[in-house]
Amino acid sequence: MTELDWPEILLRLGTATLAGGAIGLNRDLHGKPIGLKTLGIVGLSTASVVLLALQLAEPARVVDAASRVIQGILTGIGFLGAGVIVHQSTGFRVRGLTSAACTFLAACLGIVCGAGQWKIVVVALALAFVLLTIGRRLERRLHRMLGGKEDPQRTDISPSSGRRESD
Repeated sequence: MTELDWPEILLRLGTATLAGGAIGLNRDLHGKPIGLKTLGIVGLSTASVVLLALQLAEPARVVDAASRVIQGILTGIGFLGAGVIVHQSTGFRVRGLTSAACTFLAACLGIVCGAGQWKIVVVALALAFVLLTIGRRLERRLHRMLGGKEDPQRTDISPSSGRRESD
């Protein structure tokens, strides 16, 4: 059994919560149905389970135990992400894919924090914020430059804000 000390546990769980929460704050600021609390809890919960697996596993079986736990987490997060995407509407519309992807990312970051892999956490968070910040503008610019077809779902105007709705 691997024994982590309290400061290491606090660091791993705290970082997972903050990483998930930061992604959730971005979604919340964009008016999406998933936010800081939800993704903070996703990060915290996944890191908690990974830490538990690391703590309880026999030293020779840590990799096997962690692998099984990670597989289970990612399967379960798929269902949570599906819940973000699926909702009733008047027609067939796919909405919430980015929020579902952010849920998956928060879970992955929780796993990585639980494993104590700080470089991966920092790089993944930085890349996520670049994508979430400039991804839509870059996508539109490349779409125009490369002559992509116009997608009617991407040109919806939100009645409440007058802004284009995007995921």
